[in-house]
Amino acid sequence: MNRFQKKTLVWEKIARALTADITDGRYGPGDKLPTEAELAKRFEVNRHTIRNALKDMAENGLVFSRRGSGVYVSQTPAEYPLGKRVRFHNNLEKAGRSPGKETLSIETRAADPREAHALGLKVGDAVHSYEALSLADSEPIVMFRSVFPADRFPDLLDHITYSNSVTEALRACGVEDYTRASTRISARRATATQAHHLRIHEGDPVVLSVAINVDPEGRPTEYGVSWFAGDRVTLTLTLDAD
Repeated sequence: MNRFQKKTLVWEKIARALTADITDGRYGPGDKLPTEAELAKRFEVNRHTIRNALKDMAENGLVFSRRGSGVYVSQTPAEYPLGKRVRFHNNLEKAGRSPGKETLSIETRAADPREAHALGLKVGDAVHSYEALSLADSEPIVMFRSVFPADRFPDLLDHITYSNSVTEALRACGVEDYTRASTRISARRATATQAHHLRIHEGDPVVLSVAINVDPEGRPTEYGVSWFAGDRVTLTLTLDAD
């Protein structure tokens, strides 16, 4: 191990194990977790270590404590299908969750090499960049950046500002429909900025999704990069035909 690499503490391992139990459905919303004594016996640690793990999970919104009663699950990771058509709000509403969005930045700037390649532009061409947080039940689950060709959609940022919706903004610019042409998924550890916005710890796992969306004629309309909080979302590949 690199001597500069952060060593995972025992309570962090326990928090991740219990989070996995919630993700896998062992405990559902409103379920009571085992007592501190039972968890201490399961993980062969003292109760103080268990308290640290539960405190961390509470700070991340996964559990909550009822005085004199115990610790309960407050939520399960959001189901998020990945298919040809990915609409965040619709996905969450179908799962019975309340969607939300918080804008972080919105600007027009020069395209970097990856953005230019994905959108069929030249490096330095103007692009619109929209960064925001997507929330489920007021809890941030993904930080994303959407990039669009500025010459093709000169008024796009105005429409996004007005509607707070990429789908509605593209429709206002004449793109009635768009589909996912490609998606690359990989695992990362959260940077300090990502951790701050997602309300997790720096170094916690995040799922990175890099995608290209196209219009019905196959022209690239959006290059998207998303960082999902690893313990708050379950990504499901859907092989939709349309």
